[in-house]
Amino acid sequence: MKQKKHIGLALFLILFISIIYIILAVKPLNKEYSFTPVWKISTANPVINNSETKQKSAFHLGQTLGYFDEDGNISLYKTFPSKVSISDSYFAVYDSEAKNTDFYNTDGTKAGVIEASGFPYFKDNLIYVFLPGGCSFSKCSDTGKIIWTFEGTFPITAFAAKENYTAVGLSNGTIKVLNNENGATEIDFAPGGSDYPVILGLDISEDGQYIASISGHNHQRFVLSHREENQQKIVYHKFFDHDSPYRTIVHFSKDGKRVFYNFYRGLGIYDLETKAEQTLSIKDKLISIEETDDLTLLLGKEKNTYTVSVIDNTNTLEGAFSFTADSAFLHAADNNIYLGKDNSISKIQVTRE
Repeated sequence: MKQKKHIGLALFLILFISIIYIILAVKPLNKEYSFTPVWKISTANPVINNSETKQKSAFHLGQTLGYFDEDGNISLYKTFPSKVSISDSYFAVYDSEAKNTDFYNTDGTKAGVIEASGFPYFKDNLIYVFLPGGCSFSKCSDTGKIIWTFEGTFPITAFAAKENYTAVGLSNGTIKVLNNENGATEIDFAPGGSDYPVILGLDISEDGQYIASISGHNHQRFVLSHREENQQKIVYHKFFDHDSPYRTIVHFSKDGKRVFYNFYRGLGIYDLETKAEQTLSIKDKLISIEETDDLTLLLGKEKNTYTVSVIDNTNTLEGAFSFTADSAFLHAADNNIYLGKDNSISKIQVTRE
């Protein structure tokens, strides 16, 4: 009789454990990102196919420039002998003695003339010219006429342009925020904290409320500040164990919730909502940061080796891959990645499954 009870109890336990196992086994797994190649095109003597209805994206590889669309059509292709500035709205080729530089729309038609001596710079549809001497710049209209000019006495070492504000970092360690409408200085701020307070990296949030920077040699640090009336209040800062002598990238995310900053062999990510900071090991110097709908993409470079690193919205490094090239670029739109390498451009679709 006791033996039958033991057998029944054993059968019950086996059945119970089996049910629990089945429940756990059918629990959905965490979704993983999938990267699917869509197309690859050559930029060496390409066939020009201009679709006026498609959004154009700029490319600059070596001594070639142009525009392509999401279907892999190249609508404009040019070679140039010296220097270029290009965005998704305008481009201009120039040399070291640039003066009254012509600039062009994405279809190659002339947009205007930058009526000054200096190097043109385009950020989206914003037009600037950096003036001789390296201490001053002008903001231009969509035809190239000077709207206003910032005249400085210290070399410009960092620059950030947004729709309503322009931020400039100087070699003396100060940051100035200018109103894009009239060039008026709204913020004049020095992060400080280092023996040699040069600004090496800089960005400003779209609403102009936050400034993020990397500054200084000998006690180099990251500083995040918030605007309170016409003054900046430091809300977070971090000193680094090692200085980097190079200009570096500071980048606010598109949603304005995070700020990324590249320091010596690392990437810092500060969350403005949770006030939490996280660091990732990144050995290469970053040259660009792009965002899809769900991911942040980093393009780093060490000599002729480029590395693409992928970070999700939880600040987890999902993966990375490297390749060798003389020139490269990274662009993202929606859930697609566009990777340029020497004389080719590839489209990669990102899905989560």
